[in-house]
Amino acid sequence: MHVIEKAPLAPLTTLRLGGPAERLVTAATDEEVIAAVREADDAGTPLLIVGGGSNLVVADDGFPGTALRIATTGFRLDGPLLELAAGETWSDAVTRTVDAGLAGIECLAGIPGSAGATPIQNVGAYGQEVSSVLTEVVAWDRADRTVRTIPAGECGFAYRHSRFKADPGRFVVLRVRFRLQDAAGLSAPLGYAEVARLLGAEPGGRVPVAAARDAVLKLRTGKGMVLDPEDHDTWSAGSFFTNPVLDDAEFAAFLAAVARRLGPGIVPPSYPAGEGRTKTSAAWLIDRAGFTKGYGSGPARISGKHTLALTNRGHARTADLLALAREVRDGVREAFGVTLVNEPVTVNVTL
Repeated sequence: MHVIEKAPLAPLTTLRLGGPAERLVTAATDEEVIAAVREADDAGTPLLIVGGGSNLVVADDGFPGTALRIATTGFRLDGPLLELAAGETWSDAVTRTVDAGLAGIECLAGIPGSAGATPIQNVGAYGQEVSSVLTEVVAWDRADRTVRTIPAGECGFAYRHSRFKADPGRFVVLRVRFRLQDAAGLSAPLGYAEVARLLGAEPGGRVPVAAARDAVLKLRTGKGMVLDPEDHDTWSAGSFFTNPVLDDAEFAAFLAAVARRLGPGIVPPSYPAGEGRTKTSAAWLIDRAGFTKGYGSGPARISGKHTLALTNRGHARTADLLALAREVRDGVREAFGVTLVNEPVTVNVTL
């Protein structure tokens, strides 16, 4: 293990924000990960798990404990069965599966971060979620102090949610296993209309798996969602807010608020989200509440390419980003009666 005292955390996050950790431990094997976790738990030291840093908003004061950076490697493909070490770079793993002609995660291309983070958030985009192909998660159980293999059916997956997110202090992901599709080089059925249109295909159709991946990368790049060190529009944590899921009463109240604010002819986006529940678009809400692309005049602003991304323009502090996030959240609530929930994890700070 590699240990640094008073280590800056900002360079380890895609937002490039946050103060130092008292101690940064970098672990390159599962055994080192477990040893570092046990050491912190035995000492009663607060522990922060850091993978790709794409989902972290770290306080300007930093983290008063041990930050454990998981840098494990391991990519194993056996037919359609894929096993990834938690520290593997997710976008690289997607590229390798596409090169192998396998489908199932091609529309998750370009998402920053590590493989170990994908089941925690049930990462999804452009009609795919990892839960649709994930078979099991190997994790260190901090409560039972043992390595556990957790099948997908016990992971509690829902929209941007899992048992790992619900109980964030218990499990440290070590490995993730998937069963991909061998469709003779074709993609999984296209589940997102924007991707299908770009490819000249019908929703539910299949295209060459590399074509689907390339289309998603094109769309993500156009929205500033592919990391580029020279482009401050990509200095973000991706989508800062999740799409709201409303019950029938909440959705009826939302429609009434839309009619009052925008007029009776305006119909907001809506998608079925299970019995008695409807999902709407956070990006639409933000835009229609008056927070358009590029909004802001300070060091933290809404991306000029996508209203869901809050960005560091190069010299922001975490306090600047959170002030903007609160302004957006409160403005949407005032306009439409819907409270947006942040997607990234806040560290030593609250929204």
